[in-house]
Amino acid sequence: MTFPRFILPKHFLILLCVIVLGICVSLIGLLEWHPSHLYMPSSGNISVLSGNNLSCDCKDQTDLYQFLPSDQLDDIIKSRAKEYREHQLRMKTNTDILIARANSPLQYPIRGFNAAPLQKSLIPGLALYTQKREVYKVSLSVENGVLSVDHTSDVKEEEVNGQGESKLTLSSSSLKQVNDLLSRVTYTSTVYHIRTSDFVYFSFEDCKAVFPIIIRRPTVPGLYNPGNDINSQVTITTKTFLRYNKLKVLIKSIRKVYPKIKIIIADDNPNPENLSDDNIEQYIMPPAQGWFAGRNLAVSQVTTKYFLWVDDDFEFLDETRIESFVEIMKAKPELDVVGGAVSGEQYYFSLEYIEDEEGGCLRRFQGKHHKPLPGYDGCFFVDVVVNFFLARTDAVRRVGFDPFLKRVGHTEFFIDGLGKLLVASCKDLSIGHQIHDAHEEYDVYRTEGESERERKYAHHFYKNYLKCIKY
Repeated sequence: MTFPRFILPKHFLILLCVIVLGICVSLIGLLEWHPSHLYMPSSGNISVLSGNNLSCDCKDQTDLYQFLPSDQLDDIIKSRAKEYREHQLRMKTNTDILIARANSPLQYPIRGFNAAPLQKSLIPGLALYTQKREVYKVSLSVENGVLSVDHTSDVKEEEVNGQGESKLTLSSSSLKQVNDLLSRVTYTSTVYHIRTSDFVYFSFEDCKAVFPIIIRRPTVPGLYNPGNDINSQVTITTKTFLRYNKLKVLIKSIRKVYPKIKIIIADDNPNPENLSDDNIEQYIMPPAQGWFAGRNLAVSQVTTKYFLWVDDDFEFLDETRIESFVEIMKAKPELDVVGGAVSGEQYYFSLEYIEDEEGGCLRRFQGKHHKPLPGYDGCFFVDVVVNFFLARTDAVRRVGFDPFLKRVGHTEFFIDGLGKLLVASCKDLSIGHQIHDAHEEYDVYRTEGESERERKYAHHFYKNYLKCIKY
């Protein structure tokens, strides 16, 4: 049987050649790429990836460079860069991401292994899984510590090499014996630091792995005895200046609902008045020290697990119930701050922060939340809440309030707490706001002038390592 011959048109042959050539180029590219390209040659499995690959674009944001004195600009930038490098060293914010190579016969802890500085710690989970060999030989090495095998009375001398040194080699004709030795390997750091890390390089034949050891000095818990009632769980805190008439209305409204709860007042009035009450603590400050200095003072004196922050011109309503805040905090113990609504309005914001080596970009979005708080209608995870919130005392103390900000400051506290405080806002937790009265002397202090705003922007540039911001 004969088959007819097909003669392809010339232009079709050309097109076919182009397609084949394209396929070949793609295949060559695939052959050249290999997952191992993600890894550093020395370790075989450490990624060069950083935790944030976003770029920081200052479009439509306030450029903070313009608020710096031009004759000092170079010195300020150099000083800020030096402080930022030291901050990264202290906080380890630029830690590399570890990627474990697939199909390895080595078993090891990829994360979660913590060791106290200078103390011996057993490395959990070390093992070898492989086929039959005449001799099984594994090696482990570290950079800032030593390795040992515990309880070696039943171990042959040739099976362990490098006991108490930075490199340890284990070998045996028995896989079971090697795994027994691996189960007894310990690590001891030789460099004292309360917050650092080391790497263990683990190898068998051509297989290599690296895993981290987190070195931390154990911390002592600081717990609060919650007591049996709201008075032993919550302290009400406020800051007052030139508004004693408003403050007295607030105190009176609190006493209608909570006659025995402690109230702490930070007072920087130029002519302080004595506010006498069995459950009021009034702390007199130098005149006009400012908003955040007063907050710091008030919170520093709290002895309860939680504190409720209120402005001095707020007013408790019949439906204002601190117990509702506490119930949420108890049900969601990971929360640090829960904000409410003022005069029925639930004010909250989210923050967008993008790191950049030259300084980050930060934006604030009003009315934007991250996710609903599970189990609570009208509650959302946010970054910034209104000045009516319940907070865990220890969590807020760790962040603190920057006393540099004297006139206007609220979002700035939550900027400092970004990534440190878990914040939610709930619409059903409400307080009232007293009628605003014209107060010329107070308004002079309260209103942020142009020079004050410029000082604040320059402060953000250096302290928060920002190059632009948008509220």
